[in-house]
Amino acid sequence: MPTNMSSEAPRRQAAARARIRSSRPRWARAGAIILTAFTFFSGAVAAPSVTELPVLELKIKGLALHAEVAATGQSRTTGLMYRFSLRPDSGMLFVFGTPQPLRFWMKNTFVPLSIAFIGSDGHILNIEDMAPQTENTHSSRGMALFALEMKKGWFAAHGVGPGDRVEGLERAPQVTD
Repeated sequence: MPTNMSSEAPRRQAAARARIRSSRPRWARAGAIILTAFTFFSGAVAAPSVTELPVLELKIKGLALHAEVAATGQSRTTGLMYRFSLRPDSGMLFVFGTPQPLRFWMKNTFVPLSIAFIGSDGHILNIEDMAPQTENTHSSRGMALFALEMKKGWFAAHGVGPGDRVEGLERAPQVTD
């Protein structure tokens, strides 16, 4: 211990810190406790990180929209899970390696969505509305190569339905898994 420091100094410093802590308003102490608890517990239930996905401009009946492209197994599995909003005229395009019957659900998805199942020729097979946080399945009515999710009601609001063609799909990245 340095010669100029008395044994009283550490006790005085501790007492000063205690006075400062006790002089804080109660709401500040409560806020600090809540923030600490939130930080601790949010780590246990945190959503998986959303990685940057390529964005593709598509057109349906002359209407432009932007779709993040899910062309890997992981990105298709995660989809729009853990999101609380979508930008206007934006959604997600799911790309599959071969045409097949598709089935989607909304587990851990908080935004109400509509999904258009799209055949390999670019025409919409069918559109389904999906309620958030459900495990109800929504299926394609035929062999689909793509699925396009938009905010619930987007297709109906724009007069888009089965048989309409989605332009720009040929620019979609190839499936990588």
